[in-house]
Amino acid sequence: MLDLGVWQEIFSTMGKNKLRTFLTSFSVFWGIFILMILLGSGNGLKKGVMHNFSDATNSVWMWGGMTSMAHEGLNSGRAIEFKNDDLEILDRGFDELENLSGRIGLWGGEYHTNYKNEYGDFGIQAIMPGHQVTENIKPMSGRLLNQLDMDKFRKVTVIGRIVQERLFKNEDPIGKYVNINGMPFLVVGVFDDVHEGETERLYIPLTVAQKTFRPGTAVNTITFTTGNATVAESEVLIEEIKQKLAKKHGFNVEDQSAMGAWNALKEYKQMLSLFNGINIFVGIIGIFTLIAGLVGVSNIMLIVVKERTKEIGIRKAIGATPGSIIGLVILESLVITAVAGYLGLLCGIGLLEFIASKMPASDFFRNPGVDFRVAIGAALMVVLAGVIAGFVPARRAAKIKPIIALRDE
Repeated sequence: MLDLGVWQEIFSTMGKNKLRTFLTSFSVFWGIFILMILLGSGNGLKKGVMHNFSDATNSVWMWGGMTSMAHEGLNSGRAIEFKNDDLEILDRGFDELENLSGRIGLWGGEYHTNYKNEYGDFGIQAIMPGHQVTENIKPMSGRLLNQLDMDKFRKVTVIGRIVQERLFKNEDPIGKYVNINGMPFLVVGVFDDVHEGETERLYIPLTVAQKTFRPGTAVNTITFTTGNATVAESEVLIEEIKQKLAKKHGFNVEDQSAMGAWNALKEYKQMLSLFNGINIFVGIIGIFTLIAGLVGVSNIMLIVVKERTKEIGIRKAIGATPGSIIGLVILESLVITAVAGYLGLLCGIGLLEFIASKMPASDFFRNPGVDFRVAIGAALMVVLAGVIAGFVPARRAAKIKPIIALRDE
């Protein structure tokens, strides 16, 4: 295999048949190139959609609605509103719940925020500390809200990156006060989020909002995480919570309008299964495209063996072993497939990188690319395929009898 004469002969043969070599190589190049593009595009689609799952993937969100069914003498059309005591009931009754939190959204032009002469209408969310885990926010500086802020009714806030940029410009906001509807709040931290829009908000303690902006004990949304629970376990847990809250608020548990719930884990797993199926599908298409190219290589090698029948007969007549004949044919096939496959691999990955650098990220497609392990696996597959493509013609060459070969015209 390492004999210089063998390599010279292989490259000489390829040089004499440039068009045939090019067309054979191109079929392999195109197969691996298409495989990389399909897999990379599938990954880009997956990353784009999965980007929307910026919150904790094991989070559950619940909110009150409007009853659509009469229940135990109560009319339909009643508003279901959660309160602090609902949080206490869930906290005492379900040990599986983690990061339990109530949330009040203070939106729209009703709430104005300013620092000195800089003003903005940002979203303000009154939360409990656990909600910051559910939202999966990323601290940039300072700290997040804690239970002491809740218990002592501290007028503190954690602001998003966009809020910092618009109100404070290049000034460090930690330790400064922002005014929310004229009420001063001490900035204790700055956070970032995967979704840029979610950094245009401020977080304040729920207890403070219930004393100032929204007097009372009502909460708009209840959120929590479910630890290591499976999808089935989290669905059972949600159903048990619905039953408990339905009994307390007097609505039919089957009334879908009375209470809403969103299980992030269920949606996340469904999307994972969908895109795993897409990746398998596009992978199969790419592999069959590659196989079509390899069949072409094998057919070309059969033609090469036919053309070189007399030469092979002479080799065997002067002592060449069947193994050396097989090795020669397989090596030629391997050179064609390996070089073409490697170029296809590089071009496919290069095009994906170019697309990733030029195409703006979106919620549907972002950062197309192929995992390094997949690329290495594809390269090894090409090498193996080259051996397989050359094996059938090589066996045919090894079986040629010298006397018959010398008579070949």
